[in-house]
This record gives sequence, C-alpha cells and structure tokens, in this order.
Amino acid sequence: MKISIKTLRNIACGISAMALLHSCTKNLDQTPESTGTKEAVFGSEDGLKLYTNSFYNILPDAGTIFRQDCNLSDFGAVTTVPDYIRAGAYSSRQSSGWDWTALRNINYFIANCNNPAVSQSVRENYIGIARMFRAYFYFEKVKRFGDVPWYGEPLNVNDTALLYKGRDPRTVIVDSIVADLNYATAHITVADDASRSMVTKWFAWGLKSRICLFEGTFRKYQTSYKLQSSANDFLQMAADAADSVINSGKFSINTAGGNLAYRNLFISSSPVASEVMMANVASASLGKFNDANWYYTSATYGSRFNFTRTFINTFLNIDGSAFTDKAGHDTMVFASETKNRDWRLQQMIRTAGYQRINSGATFNAPPVFSYTYTGYQPIKWTLDDMYYDAGSLNTNSVSIMRYAEILLNKAEAKAELGTITNEDWGKTIGVLRARAGITAGLSSLPTIADAYMKTTYFPDINNPVVLEIRRERGIELALEGFRFYDLVRWKHGELLLKQWTGMYVPALNVPLDLNSDGVLDVCFYQGNAPAKPLSGVTYVNVSADPQKLSNGTYGELHWLDNVERVWKDNMYLYPIPYADLQVNPKLGQNPDWQ
Repeated sequence: MKISIKTLRNIACGISAMALLHSCTKNLDQTPESTGTKEAVFGSEDGLKLYTNSFYNILPDAGTIFRQDCNLSDFGAVTTVPDYIRAGAYSSRQSSGWDWTALRNINYFIANCNNPAVSQSVRENYIGIARMFRAYFYFEKVKRFGDVPWYGEPLNVNDTALLYKGRDPRTVIVDSIVADLNYATAHITVADDASRSMVTKWFAWGLKSRICLFEGTFRKYQTSYKLQSSANDFLQMAADAADSVINSGKFSINTAGGNLAYRNLFISSSPVASEVMMANVASASLGKFNDANWYYTSATYGSRFNFTRTFINTFLNIDGSAFTDKAGHDTMVFASETKNRDWRLQQMIRTAGYQRINSGATFNAPPVFSYTYTGYQPIKWTLDDMYYDAGSLNTNSVSIMRYAEILLNKAEAKAELGTITNEDWGKTIGVLRARAGITAGLSSLPTIADAYMKTTYFPDINNPVVLEIRRERGIELALEGFRFYDLVRWKHGELLLKQWTGMYVPALNVPLDLNSDGVLDVCFYQGNAPAKPLSGVTYVNVSADPQKLSNGTYGELHWLDNVERVWKDNMYLYPIPYADLQVNPKLGQNPDWQ
C-alpha cells in the first residue's frame, strides 16, 4: 500500500512545536493512492523510504549552488556590493536562516523508526540516512551561526524548557554531527545510485570529509576559540574519510572530452557518474530546470557575476609555471593572457575559440560588455545554445558533491597535518592538474612558496604545499558554493574587500579583438562617445565610477571602487535573526552584532 502525502505530512509534523516548526510542506515525488497510518509508514520499508525522501529538501537546489559564490566571494565582481560587506547595511534584522522545520521532521523519523515488522538492518539503513541529513542540517547551522541549540528528539509544545533554552557550545554540536556521520557511514547500505540523486554510503563519507576539514581548519586558524589542540583530530578524520571514498574505487576524475573534460561536468544533462557523487538533476517530465544561462548572460537578471583579474592570475601556465612569474604579465591584454594556460580557464570564461549557437548557427562569442564589467565572463554552468538564455530552461544537472572535492579534501587535510607525501600529491592535485592539461609538477610536492599567492591572498602561510592546494581548490571548485566558507575557516574574510579588477586596457579609443578571431569587439573611451562608432564594437565609458581604469587613461578595469566595504572579525558568524531573538532571548546574540 502506498501512503498518502497528506498522511505522511501529518505524521512527520506531529504536534506543532512553536519555536521549531513553521510548516511541514514537503514536495515528495510520489503518487498518492491511499491513506495510511503511522503503523503503515514505519511498518514497511516502502514507508521508510518514502519518508526519507522528504529529507532531500535540505540539500541545496540547483540555483542556490551556482549562485552562492556570486552572492559573496573574493573572486568575483557583481552589480552591487553585497549588503553583508557594505558599510552600515547589515544587521540582525536582515539576517535569516534560523529555521528548524526540517530538523523536527528528521528527529520524528529517528524516534519512531523502531517497528520490529521491518528488519533491524533495514531500519538502521534508513536511520543512517536520517542521521546523515541531520548532520548536514546542523553543519549548515554551525557554519552560519556558531553555537546553536542541539535537539536530538522531536519536541512538543509542552517541552517549553527545551523549546526556549539557550544555545549549546560549538564543540557539543560538532561532536554530535560526527557521531551522526559515524553512524551513517557504518549503517547506510546503499553503495551505488546510477542517477546520482540519492544518498549512498560514499556520499556520507564524502560529507564527513567535507565537515571535518572545515572544522579542523576552523579550529586551527580561528584561534580566538582556543580549540587548536583538537584541530588535528578533525583533520585526520577528514583525510581518513576521503580515503574511504578513494579506496572504494567507485569514482574517478572524468577525462572524457579531452581538453573539455572539466566543462562537461557542468553542462551534461545526466550527471557524469564517474565523478559526480550527488547532483540536482533536471527533469523534463517533472518540469524541473534551472536558470544558469539566464543568470550568467542577462544584463538585467541576476547579479551579473564576473571573475576578477586577481583570481584569473592564479591559473597556472600550461607548463606548470606561475603566470604571475612571467615578465609583463600585468600589462598583457585579454587575448594574450588567456593563451597557454590551465585548460580550466577556457572552460570557465569566454576566451578564444568559445562559440555559441543561435537557431542552429554557430558563431564566435567573445565576452559581452553589456554583461561583463571585467572581461572575464563565466561559462562554467551555461549551455552554448542561446535558446536557454531567456528563462528557467537549462537542462544540465548541477553537482552537489564531486570526487574532485574529495581529492582536494584529502590533500589539504594531510598538508595541514604535515603528513602529505609525493604519492599523495600525485594522486590528488596531480590528477586534477593533469586533467587541466598542465604538464609539469604533477608528481612531486612544491618546495617554493609562490610569491603571488602569498602576497595577494595568504601572507600568513609559508608552506608552499598549502598555498598550492588553496590555489587548486579556488580554481577547481569556483562557482560551486565553497568560497565564502573557505575564507571563513582560513580566517581570511578580509579578502572580500579586494578591488574588483578587470582586464588590462592599454589605451583609450583603440578597439580590441578579445578572442583573436580578427573581429574587433570592444573599445574604451572617456567623455563623449565616438562620433563614428565601428559596427559590431561595444563602446564602454570609463570616465568615472563605477567603471574606470586603474591609471586614468589606461590600466586594469576597476568596478565600484567608490562603494565602501567593511570586514570585521564578528562577521565570520552571522547574527541571530532579530525576530527569533525576541521570541527566545536566551539564545543571546553573536558578539558585536546588533
């Protein structure tokens, strides 16, 4: 018997708990055929499976994933400076995220998954899935707010002491997260899912590597918490969890497509199963699409995210040398600086050779200055056909976890522990760089700290291996939602204050061919626009803010230098939302927030 959505919803919600529960409306892709009871839900494997399907709403949707780095990161320019880092613009009244509905749903399941009509191993599998989702839920809360209340059981309206209690220490929450993950990895029995849209034990192991890496580095670098003594414990757990995924032999780095193998991961309608471990999958039958093309091509929709030149400088030359060690790199024009670089550069932004499709016809597509402020226009998540540009039409799947992240997690954890070997490097960073076409430095640890990475990004880091892993992570995972919280755990929020720099412009009133196809694309001027503009050339006024040149009549493009941005240490945690603090004053506010 299939159980009705209404019945499942009522069972999941139980008795409304005021402080935790706003609503319990889950969109379960299940056709209702008949009503059922609590006994039916927890008395059959079908019922348990159906219930756990409701937990997937906790995972980020496709739009959240490819927007997250656009909202707050150090490697991109957007239309307006985000309120979070704009002077005087953000307080507890703007804060959000204090929502506990999903947690009650999970806890209710765990508390009631005890019907002996279902075998113990089956029940433990689904409890493992539930506890994995609880770990995911709490990880997101800890990242955002720090200390939060721990609830390991569903609450009723009569449980006022618990409903209105204060927050539990971070250490208690994180230890509980790890306990949930340990249970999940030990008891989830599903080892493979061809759709890459359902939880497997390897996703649980991957999540453990992600969370433990975060916590280990957070404790190491956020020294005000005085938790450095336990940092290595978490780093070792991160490395061990990554090894569990690696040693399973279930995944590998995708190389299909040659020098476009990386981009194929982000434009494929079906997840590339060799590398993608979990994905948000588009479905025509369910009308489920995403709007990546619209978001990254429209001059009026979205944040108009562009990469900055500071970040583009971190891409290595194809021979493995640092681009910033090349003489004259700082005055290279766009067409020159984007040649003979890490292949991911041409798969991440519009460069020479990039083409689009319009009504079946293919054409060269340089950066479009009706969209871009910097010249570095993203293509990572966009499909080549312009058909997809005008709405939520994208059919590509959006990855939530990739095997590449697991390799990066292992490399970083072992580098921070000081135990990384040449073999580790070759099987992690070396593999990723080999896919990117880089021909040297793939099998041995770097021995010299890169001056650009150290001076521009991480002056506190002297270890050349750690610097290179951070370079690699920034490039490999760009626009996948990791960057802000990488800066948080490394304690480098000040990087969000960097100028938004763009490509080098050698002179005014000189049209440039951006993609070396023999066609002039853009011309920068000051004052009045040219009286006789050239057909097909976009003219950009750089007379004054918000867009101008670093040296007046030449230099790097700059965007929004005139808007004050701020970063203070209290901003590593978001404030408890004002309305929630009024309901429960015992929560207390995070330091230095109003």
